[in-house]
Amino acid sequence: MEITAHTAAQLRITAEEFELIKSKLGRTPNFTELCAFSGMWSEHCSYKNSIKLLKTLPREGKKMLVKAGEENAGLMDIGDGYGVVFKIESHNHPSAIEPFQGAATGVGGINRDIFTMGARPIASLNSLRFGNLKDAKTQHLLAGVVKGIGHYGNCFGVPTVGGEIYFEDCYHTNPLVNAMSVGILKNGETVSATAEGKGNPVFFVGSATGKDGIGGASFASAEITEDSAADLPAVQVGDPFQEKKLLEACLEVIQTGAVVGMQDMGAAGIICSTAEMSAKGKAGMRIDLEKVPTRQQNMKAWELLLSESQERMLLVVKKGEEAAVLSIFEKWDLPCSEIGEVTDDGMLQFFMHGQLEAVLPADELVLGGGAPQYTREIKEPAYIQKIQSFNAATVAVPTDLKAIAQQLITIPNIASKRWVYEQYDSMVGAGNTSTNGVSDAAVVIAKPTNKALALTTDCNSRYVFADPYKGAMIAVAEAARNIVCSGGSPLGVTNCLNFGNPYDPEVYWQFSNAIKGMGAACVKFDTPVTGGNVSFYNQSPEGPVYPTPTIGMVGLLDSVADKMTMNFKQTGDVIYLIGESRNCINSSEYLHKIVGEAFSPCPHFELEEEFHLQQTIATLIKQSLIQSAHDVSEGGLFVTLLESSFQNNVGFTVVQQKEGIRADAYWFGEAQSRVVVSVTVAQQATVENALQHAGVAFEKLGTVVDQAVKIGNEDWGNISDWKTQYNNAIGALMSK
Repeated sequence: MEITAHTAAQLRITAEEFELIKSKLGRTPNFTELCAFSGMWSEHCSYKNSIKLLKTLPREGKKMLVKAGEENAGLMDIGDGYGVVFKIESHNHPSAIEPFQGAATGVGGINRDIFTMGARPIASLNSLRFGNLKDAKTQHLLAGVVKGIGHYGNCFGVPTVGGEIYFEDCYHTNPLVNAMSVGILKNGETVSATAEGKGNPVFFVGSATGKDGIGGASFASAEITEDSAADLPAVQVGDPFQEKKLLEACLEVIQTGAVVGMQDMGAAGIICSTAEMSAKGKAGMRIDLEKVPTRQQNMKAWELLLSESQERMLLVVKKGEEAAVLSIFEKWDLPCSEIGEVTDDGMLQFFMHGQLEAVLPADELVLGGGAPQYTREIKEPAYIQKIQSFNAATVAVPTDLKAIAQQLITIPNIASKRWVYEQYDSMVGAGNTSTNGVSDAAVVIAKPTNKALALTTDCNSRYVFADPYKGAMIAVAEAARNIVCSGGSPLGVTNCLNFGNPYDPEVYWQFSNAIKGMGAACVKFDTPVTGGNVSFYNQSPEGPVYPTPTIGMVGLLDSVADKMTMNFKQTGDVIYLIGESRNCINSSEYLHKIVGEAFSPCPHFELEEEFHLQQTIATLIKQSLIQSAHDVSEGGLFVTLLESSFQNNVGFTVVQQKEGIRADAYWFGEAQSRVVVSVTVAQQATVENALQHAGVAFEKLGTVVDQAVKIGNEDWGNISDWKTQYNNAIGALMSK
C-alpha cells in the first residue's frame, strides 16, 4: 500500500511530522514503521508538547540516586543502605471507556514500573476525579474504577494505603484515574532499563500477547467523544495473579546477576521497550516477532509491536547465562522466550518469519531523542476576568451556621471516603501503621529498615483553575504539610499532570503557569521532581477538565515512633489553631457547592508563610510537645475539628470566633497554612512560648470534651451524630 500524509493522519501523525519522519529515515516509512512512530511520537509517549516545560522543574537533590526521567521511576536514598522507588501515572481515557479494566491495568502498570527497577512494591495510592455523584453515569464510573483498583491491588498483594477523590461537573465525561506505587530496594541492586553488549540475548517474559491495548498510547492522546467507545479494543485487560508471579520471578532473576537490563511493556508495548532500552544503551536490537508468545492467531507485525497486553517484560541477559533465566521463569510457570539479540548499530530491526518488516533508528523514536518538541501558544482564559471580579461582600453571611455545617459534611468532596477505601486491602504486608492512629499522610514501615515513609497524593484542582500558578504551589504545599503533620520530612515528588488539549492556548496557559508554580514550591520545600506523567486531552465536547497537577509526595520518618496522628487523644487537652485565620471564602467548598459561586480567586496562600508554619509544626512534633496535628483543608476549620474528633469519639467546645472575620470565612473558609493541634494542659505554656518565639500566629480555640460539640454558647449536638452523617453520605448516594 502507498503510505501518504493521509495514512499518517489516520494514525494521528500530522503532515509536518510525517515529513519529519521521512527526513529522519531518508525514505517513506512502510505501514509497520509508521505505526511505530504513531505510538512513540504520541503525546502519551513522547511528551512532545510538555517536555520543554518539564525540564524547567527542579530535578536534582542530594538524596536522588538516579536522575529525573533516567529510569522508569524516581529513586531516593532513605538511609541504612536502602532507597525508595516511586511514581504516579494516569489511566484516564481507558477508565472513561471501561472503568474496571482501565483502573485495574493502571494499578498493574504502575507497579511494574517499580519492580522493573528491582524494588518490591510496598504501597499503592491513587487520585481520582469524577462528575456529579448524583448522576447515574458517575456512579457507574466510580463503582467500576474502585472495583478495578481494589481487585488488582488486593489480588496482587500490595496495600492501597491512601489517596484522594473529588467530584466536579467538569469530570463528567473524562474522569481522572491516577495511580501511584512505592517500593523499597537495597542500594546498588537497581536494574536499569538499558540494552548493552552486542550479541546479548533479548528475552520476552510474562503474559502472551493479544490484540488488547493496540493503539493505547495514541488513544490516550485524543479527546473523549461520543465515538470513543468504538476504540474499546484500546483498553487493556489485566491479570493480577500473573503479575504477582512476574514480580517474584523478576526479583529472583535479578539476584542471579544475569540481567543486563529490564523494562516493562507499558504504553506502545514492544516498540517502546525495545526503543527505549536501545537508545539508553546506545545499542540496537534484532527482533524475531514470530517468537513472541501470542494468544491470538495470525497477528501482524504492527499489532505485535503496538499491543499493550499486560504483565509483560523485556529483558536483556548476559550471553551464556540464558539457562539460569529460563529456569526461574519456568519455575514460576511464566512464558519466557528468546526473541532476539542486542546489536551495536543503534537500529531496531524487526523480522517476521525471516521477512524484514521494519528498520528504525532507536534514538529517533524516544522521549528526548528524535521525537519533536513543541512550545504551544498561550492565552489567558476569558474566565479569569470573572474570577478577578468576584467580591465576597456580595455573599451574605449565613445566620444558621450549624445548618450550613450539616450540608457541608455531606458534600462528597468532604464526606468520608469510607465507601471507597473499604473496598481496598490496606493492611496486606503488615506495613501500614493506620491501625494505631490515622495521620494526614499514610505512614508505612519501610521494611526491612526501622524507618517509615509518609505518603500522600494531593491537588485541589478548583484552586488550580482559579490560579494555576498559586494553585499548583498549594498542591505541593499541602502534600508537604500532610507529611509534616504526620511526623515526616518531605523527600521528593512525582507528579501526574492532567490537563485539556495542549493545542488550546487557554489550556496551555494553565499548564505553563502550573509548571512554574509547582517548580517554585518544590524548590522551597527541597522536594525535587523525580519523574511522573503528563496526561493531555482530558477534554470532552463540553470543554476541558479543571487543570489537575496531582502531586505524589514521599516523606521520611527516621522511626515509626516519630509518627504523629490527627485524632484528639483525651478529654481536657487544649485545642490550638496554628497559623492565621483569614477573612477568605475564596474557592471553598462552602462558596462553590452551597453558595453556588463557580468563579472566585484562589484561597489565601503565601509560600514563605507556609514554609515557616511547616518548620514550626515539625519542631513541635520532634520535641513531643503536641498530641495531634491535622491541617485545615477542604471544608475549613469546623470540618478539621470534626475529623480530629471522630476516631476517639470525643467532642470539643470551642470559644467564639476571632473578631473581624466573617463567620462563614472563620469556620468554612479554606485559607491555607493552618493546622489544628491538641496539647496537654501540662505542655500548654511550653507550646505557647515556642509559638511566640517562632513568630507564628496562633489561637487557643477550646478544649477536647467527652461527646458534645459546642461552638461558643451554642450546642451543636453530639459527635456521634456528626460522624454518622459524615460516614454515610457517599454510601447513601451510591445505594440510590
